[in-house]
Amino acid sequence: MKSFSLHLSGGDAGDWEDPRLEIRPARVGDVPAIFELIRTFADRKLMIKRSLGELYESIREFQVAVDADDRVLGCAALHVFWADLAELKCLAVAEAAQGRGIGRALIEACGREARGLGISSVFTLTYVAEIFEKSGYRKIDKSELPHKIWNECVRCPLFPSCNEIALIWTDADHVETGVHELAGATN
Repeated sequence: MKSFSLHLSGGDAGDWEDPRLEIRPARVGDVPAIFELIRTFADRKLMIKRSLGELYESIREFQVAVDADDRVLGCAALHVFWADLAELKCLAVAEAAQGRGIGRALIEACGREARGLGISSVFTLTYVAEIFEKSGYRKIDKSELPHKIWNECVRCPLFPSCNEIALIWTDADHVETGVHELAGATN
């Protein structure tokens, strides 16, 4: 998978001398930083906590945003569920780096990956719907998602009283296929 550079506009450059950002596939050496990033938000009950072992096992699903010094500023994962359905999960951006387009760049990188794999529907569960809506996701009712996706939710301290919002992105070329057709196939 290719990496790409993005010049971030707006916002204060903060601690970074070079405002350039690279989005690239995660490497094994990134796992401790990904773990800490996710832990920060999981401790606030904003994400599901992930173990180091789980992150190492799924490292190929992750994209990371790194600065000029190769410090991980953000992460996101694309998990394939079925022939035409994936989940964008584990989106996290370091608080000091928020508001600079990093989250959106990670969402778009996962979207490119999904299209490259031939996946035309990507869903997410989040408390921050706005960032996904800016990237072309639309809100849907959670009941429209296949039951199989709830496997991780039972580990969440807020389950079953979760207020996460379900959103989906569907490739315009494949509007007729997607979550409705697949829900029956994976339940």
